[in-house]
Amino acid sequence: MPHDGPSEFAKPTRPGELTPFLRTLLRGGTLSEEEARTAFEEIASGESHHAEMGAFLALMATRLPTVDEIVGAASVMRARVERVPCATDPASIVDTAGTGGAPKTFNVSTLAAVVAAAAGAKVAKHGNRSRTGRGSAEVMEKLGVDVNASPATQAKCIDEIGLCFSFAIHHHPAARHVMPVRKALGVPTLFNLLGPLTNPAGAGRQVMGVYAGHFVRPVAEALVRLGATHALVLHSDDGLDEISIAVPTRVAEVRDGKVREWSVDPRALGLERADPTALAPNSLDEAATIFTNVLTGEERGARRAMVLVNAAAALYVAGLAASVEDGIGLAAEAIDFGRAHATLEALREKSHSRAG
Repeated sequence: MPHDGPSEFAKPTRPGELTPFLRTLLRGGTLSEEEARTAFEEIASGESHHAEMGAFLALMATRLPTVDEIVGAASVMRARVERVPCATDPASIVDTAGTGGAPKTFNVSTLAAVVAAAAGAKVAKHGNRSRTGRGSAEVMEKLGVDVNASPATQAKCIDEIGLCFSFAIHHHPAARHVMPVRKALGVPTLFNLLGPLTNPAGAGRQVMGVYAGHFVRPVAEALVRLGATHALVLHSDDGLDEISIAVPTRVAEVRDGKVREWSVDPRALGLERADPTALAPNSLDEAATIFTNVLTGEERGARRAMVLVNAAAALYVAGLAASVEDGIGLAAEAIDFGRAHATLEALREKSHSRAG
């Protein structure tokens, strides 16, 4: 194998080899889509050395990934995901999963998923645990949903009630090889973007928040090339991976193979404004109570406002609302007419049933 530098750094080629890609990155180069795909295939195989994986991911994290790199990596993850075999057309399915890694509020994207489903969208909510212990998986489990339901049961949920919860740890076998490395690094890597780009039901419609504003445009351009039907990639001016009710949120909209940028201003929508981080729960019990209170309509303040605008975004990409503004009314009706809480109850029951 060709090598750079003194001969003592030469080594035999072996399965899982990442050295050629490391050399490119060390020279300040970027990877083509095919090179990124090959590198992530090696990582996904489980045969790459942890030291090489750590070096590779750390070098990638020193700069903004290119669209080629995002597309190549996401293509590998999509090819290896354990799928939800639903009868619903994936092009019509919505996901509200974001990257995480932003300032913590409450379970906005998960609540938005339930409300959007109650308003008629088909939603495959992709979620995981959180370092806070109050992530989507923990809260759904606390509320009685079987987050470990099989893919077949998840398919039954989405086909029959319009909503399923796909627990990320059960759907990405390739990611387990790199998890110890990611934990050891302790910094965001390209894998933080890949989870939301790899919905197990193949969702073609997304509201995807990202943890830093510079990812908005390249992720949107990657979604174009990955074949998204309609998606919003967003980041708020106060650092959230959700639409904020305090300040404008930057949006890159993917539709008809093009990207259009605009913003959501909570003042223009007449939403109650508040610091979203001040709305965060202090415990899992409190997080579950907030979740229930929003869905039953007992919560009428800032938390409700934030859920409404994020659910409205999901209804917009689902094609059920002409705009985010129009979607707010539909989301409010889903809560106020009892459909949102009924949808959660249906998911709780259906998730524990066996597919058949």
